[in-house]
Amino acid sequence: MEPVAVALSGGGDSMALLRLAADWAKARGRRLLALTVDHNLNPQSADWTRFAGEAARQVGADWRALSWEAPVAGPGLTARARVARHGLIAEAARAAGARVVLLAHTLDDVAEADWMRARGSTLGRVREWSPSPVWPQGQGLMLLRPLLAERRKGLREDLRGRGVGWVEDPANADERFGRSRARAALAGEALALPARSLRDHPPHAGEGEAGRFAWVGVLEVSRDVSASTLAAALLCAGGGAVPPRGERLERLKARLAAGEDFSAGLAGARVEAAGASVRLMREPGEMKRRPQETVRLAPGVAAVWDGRFEIAATEPGWRVEAAAGRLVRLSDADRRVVAGLPAGARGSLPVLVREDGSGAILAWRGAEVRALGARRLRLALGETTQEADLFHPMHGETPPTDLFS
Repeated sequence: MEPVAVALSGGGDSMALLRLAADWAKARGRRLLALTVDHNLNPQSADWTRFAGEAARQVGADWRALSWEAPVAGPGLTARARVARHGLIAEAARAAGARVVLLAHTLDDVAEADWMRARGSTLGRVREWSPSPVWPQGQGLMLLRPLLAERRKGLREDLRGRGVGWVEDPANADERFGRSRARAALAGEALALPARSLRDHPPHAGEGEAGRFAWVGVLEVSRDVSASTLAAALLCAGGGAVPPRGERLERLKARLAAGEDFSAGLAGARVEAAGASVRLMREPGEMKRRPQETVRLAPGVAAVWDGRFEIAATEPGWRVEAAAGRLVRLSDADRRVVAGLPAGARGSLPVLVREDGSGAILAWRGAEVRALGARRLRLALGETTQEADLFHPMHGETPPTDLFS
């Protein structure tokens, strides 16, 4: 059975989670994998990493040390460290076969994030069950925060009662950082869960459906889509990693709500609204402005192309490129398939080309291809709520079975 991963910094919250997770895993016969990231930002970080490793082994967990090798001081350091941490954890978890990573966020973290957002931070809301925020490293990987109803103080009191120590990072008290200022401002305050349970699905879940062209990366939403769902759908259709925000997103939402027919681009995605139909797809023009790196395929090894497709070739000698400029080189059979697709989506289809530049076939002819957008959107909207769902094939990820026969 696949392991469950836990992010272990050695701090009090993660030490409490480690012990709870170890008891849970032992009772269910699951393997627990503890992952510790050394950010190389403190002279004591190597000692903290060793401490975390010893703690993991004491409870019978497997353990891996991960290292961020490129920390650069300056503005945005906390955000860059967070992205690097999530990326390292995602790659290690997936390599081990895990699809769920436990994180030790508490009710204090929820309150601190709210405090920071009220003062201009772009931090997202902390959810109990959410997809990994890095892409494509985090594809199909979910984050579970089982301690969101717990206070930091109570977890440490429990550790003291068990005679368990933890690491205290001095950065937590350094008010140059927004998180530390929030922690100081909220110290000693009574906190309560929001009226709407953190365990509920987001209110916008299920507003849109993937659509019958999801296998080529086309997603569909309703005209009354919420801003958060629209942002998530644009991100998934465009294959990017940073969701759109602000005035451009609000203007786009307003045009949809007004019933306007139009085409527009945002976040690497193209929006085509006509009547009740609103389709989101990759913006071909954006692919020309910022060409994707060539992806060379090894037989049987899945590679992500353009953040939208997972492709595994069945034979050597292929690379993946965009169909734009190569459609005329396709066979009659492939051109018939393309003719049945939305026109705006055709140029961004993945095409296999031989290493010497010869040949051009739709990727589905010579590889196993899985579209990632529809599943990614379901994860973002909180519609996948069970670990088992992460491993099951999803309708719409692959083309109709007879299309390429």
